[in-house]
Amino acid sequence: MTLTNHPKSPSEKSDVAPIVAQLREVFAGGRTRNADWRIRQIKGIERFLDEREPEIVSALAKDLDRSGTEAWFADIALVKAEAVYARKRVRRWMRRRPQPLPLNQLPAVGWVQYEPLGVVLIIGPWNYPVHLALIPLVAALAAGNVAVVKPSEVAPATSALLSYWLPRYVDPEAVVVIEGDAQVTQELLSQGLDQVLFTGGTEIGRRILEGAAPHLTPVLLELGGKSPVVVASDADLEVVARRVAWTKLFNSGQTCLAPDYVLAERSIHEELVRGITDTLTQFRADQRGRGLRIVNERQFDRLADSLADTSGRIVFGGGSDRETLTIEPTVIADPDPDDAVMRGEIFGPILPVLAVDSIDEAIAFVNARPKPLAAYYFTSSRTVVTKLVNAISSGGAVVNHAAVHAMAPQLPFGGVGASGMGAYHGKWGFQAFSHRKSVLVKPFKPDLKVIYPPYTARSVKILRRLF
Repeated sequence: MTLTNHPKSPSEKSDVAPIVAQLREVFAGGRTRNADWRIRQIKGIERFLDEREPEIVSALAKDLDRSGTEAWFADIALVKAEAVYARKRVRRWMRRRPQPLPLNQLPAVGWVQYEPLGVVLIIGPWNYPVHLALIPLVAALAAGNVAVVKPSEVAPATSALLSYWLPRYVDPEAVVVIEGDAQVTQELLSQGLDQVLFTGGTEIGRRILEGAAPHLTPVLLELGGKSPVVVASDADLEVVARRVAWTKLFNSGQTCLAPDYVLAERSIHEELVRGITDTLTQFRADQRGRGLRIVNERQFDRLADSLADTSGRIVFGGGSDRETLTIEPTVIADPDPDDAVMRGEIFGPILPVLAVDSIDEAIAFVNARPKPLAAYYFTSSRTVVTKLVNAISSGGAVVNHAAVHAMAPQLPFGGVGASGMGAYHGKWGFQAFSHRKSVLVKPFKPDLKVIYPPYTARSVKILRRLF
């Protein structure tokens, strides 16, 4: 049975269950454990990205109004870099790792070996529907698993693209794309899979955990949160403005790692606000009067309502157009911490910039809220860097830039607390989709009798020395 396309999304158990059963059969056959098979699958993803770039760009334009450059950068180039990195290292990652043993276990040898988990489910989001489906898939295949990819129905053109093309570049009996809504996701979870990776919002993340709990299915959650930017008075404000504006505008601000709000020391607050607004003007010189596209009406209304509700000064932008679902890049100076833009993750092109009297105040502000997916610190002081990195708990941290840590496969990417659990990318992804099995091998001889009952005073004395 070859599954290459699902024009009608499975929505009943009779649709989903046979697919999962086939995947289990393929996994049990053992072919995914072979390094050559894993490498071929990753090469297939690379070829998909190379050969289907026009179709990928077109689908992302339909779903998100994403420019060709942004589509290439985020959903093609970065994914290919991750795939190449993994492909070149799969054999090395698969090797058993010898481990030293305590004296009481000798003579013996011990090692850790990595085994694939089995059937894994990758639930992709709508904001980076290629990137955040394929980078986890690279990790899952590098680890030797079979996989179900469930794209987001909120990005239908990209979902259809993945469903049609991806199985033509990888083993279609080991990688299946299933389209559908939340009902399909819950039906997949009810199959008792071996691992789930979900990228998306916190509320849906809770539902994923609930669906996985009856089967004790392990879940890797990549969520979001309000990723703060802390700017010290000694920072290069021109660079700060450029880097914060760039990462905030990307994908209309609909990025889990986007700077959510800025805390700037009071002495440089106004200068930084001017710098950010000037930079936004420069970046959008060829798009004046045109807002940034928001994915759907629900998200648009949420953002527009938060703008209408703010008590802060709108110093740049603020306009919106429901007919075109666009919102202008907006900078809000000193909104109340209880404003809507400060309560929940913004996930749009709106940037609050607040003044604080000290770095300590900034630390207290961030730590009084749920742990963010990332935190960004701008300063020339090593002392301040150390203080911020050590004092604030976040999934990741970047000094003097924003979001770029997610572009490095050498670093684990993941959240903490409300921003997620587990991490992947590079070897961390390989390990996240593997079981680390400990193996200890002993010879038949010697076989010390002192460890067996009945115990004498002498044997107990010897055991106490050994342990």
